Amino acid sequence: MVIMGEAGESLLVIRELDMNKDTESVEELERKCEVGGSSSGKMSLFTDLLGDPICRIRNSPSFLMLVAEMGPGKEIVGVIRGCIKIVTCGKKLIRSTNGIANSSNEDSDPKLEPICTKLAYILGLRVSPSHRRRGIGLKLVNQMEEWFRRNGAEYSYMATENDNMPSLNLFTKKCHYTKFRTPSILVQPVFAHRVKTHNRVTIIKLSPPDAEALYRSRFCTTEFFPQDIDRVVKNKLNLGTFLAVPTGFSWPGLVKFLSEPPESWAVLSAWNCKEVFTLEIKGASLARRFAAKATRVVDRALPWLRIPSVPEVFRPFGLVFLYGLGGQGPRAVKMVEALCGHAHNMARELGCGVVATEVASQEPLRLGIPHWKTLSCAEDMWCIKRLLQDYSDGPIGDWTKSPPGLSIFVDPREF
Repeated sequence: MVIMGEAGESLLVIRELDMNKDTESVEELERKCEVGGSSSGKMSLFTDLLGDPICRIRNSPSFLMLVAEMGPGKEIVGVIRGCIKIVTCGKKLIRSTNGIANSSNEDSDPKLEPICTKLAYILGLRVSPSHRRRGIGLKLVNQMEEWFRRNGAEYSYMATENDNMPSLNLFTKKCHYTKFRTPSILVQPVFAHRVKTHNRVTIIKLSPPDAEALYRSRFCTTEFFPQDIDRVVKNKLNLGTFLAVPTGFSWPGLVKFLSEPPESWAVLSAWNCKEVFTLEIKGASLARRFAAKATRVVDRALPWLRIPSVPEVFRPFGLVFLYGLGGQGPRAVKMVEALCGHAHNMARELGCGVVATEVASQEPLRLGIPHWKTLSCAEDMWCIKRLLQDYSDGPIGDWTKSPPGLSIFVDPREF
């Protein structure tokens, strides 16, 4: 894919990434963008893609990365990544009699079924600091959207910090996206000590087929639920799907569990992002670094005190991402807390620095997710755009105008 256009006085070419020749140039571009952020004197979070420019999209069903090059030297001055998948965008009530679907029979048992759409996601848009304000970002977005349309995507969305005004202005004012959802990113540091889990909760690791069946049965109508959930839970980066039940509950198998669940239960899955990318906080003062190190020294020396300590986040560190959070019952929040403790201990064994998750702003179970406000983001900003004129999502109409639900399903492949 080669697109020609003008950017200032130089010729701009937008084309597909060539892994054999572009990797080093893309890494150099990412470093230039990071230098621009660290010069402000404030602490900033930077990402190392470990030499794989497409690591954050390669596990998606369909993906593309574009680069923008300029001048006779063909310098790469911008990049953008995108992926497409089928997700839940709404739900409808179906009544069935004798196994025959009927939306109008009031005497039949009601059942909620998902309404699905083909959704595209834009991420990793970068433009070299020396080439900004020339329309390169806009051209990259436009060409990525053309690829989305050719592949049948009905909607496109992106995510950014709610105070990232350059990004929001580009997408909302020039690309005609609308602000859509404001989920929260909750981050807990991994301490030097193990977190104690509740003794009244038993945690069961589900097999991938059982995890898929549970998610499809109980969460398929959740907004953004991926229809290829089987590929997610079977992925080598998935550390497992874990079910919390009351102690003493005898596991009867999934079929029996779905028909006769305990009064309270909770579930979540864990994804090993450390194998995909690492993070690093730059710009911290020596005093802040010393104070953080002191907490770790005390925590390691006196682990029985369970003193919260700041992990080594001023060097590259990995994270475990929690997704597929759900449950029901009066003790569901406590069970989520136990699952998060279990995930913390897994992350500790893997040598990760933090455990993170992303949930809807109104998610009822978020009260059970331990996190530090200083590391978390209370409002991430998701913006969305309708790409096609015709709808395939039936009763929901225009998804961009739908109100938010209590929960969303955040795909770990795109975090």
